[in-house]
Amino acid sequence: MASISRTPYIAMTIFLLASYAHIKETKAAGECGRTPVNNAAVSLSPCLGAAGSVSAKVPPLCCSKVAALLKNSPRCLCAVFLSPLVIKAGLKPAVAITIPKRCNIRNRPIGKKCGRKTTLTHR
Repeated sequence: MASISRTPYIAMTIFLLASYAHIKETKAAGECGRTPVNNAAVSLSPCLGAAGSVSAKVPPLCCSKVAALLKNSPRCLCAVFLSPLVIKAGLKPAVAITIPKRCNIRNRPIGKKCGRKTTLTHR
């Protein structure tokens, strides 16, 4: 129950951090194309609970957003999971990178590196 009561606080924190970061963001294309990484992170807000605990159920909306991001820009997903915004929000990148597997996304990268971690292992 504690995680449910924390969710609005975490969502607001992510929104505020993303708003602040968006002001400072450059217009150059990066891992997420012309979309700033922080904006992409905010778009994955349905994944907040799942990114904080391996035992949390991953909501279907989270799975669909992650699948779309993987399809359109797989490098962006890694950038989001390792972004300072996600870390400042108290989410765990090592848990977040398990979301595609927990969603049973078939076309996910297997054994790719995301920072120092091997991600999305095991089909």
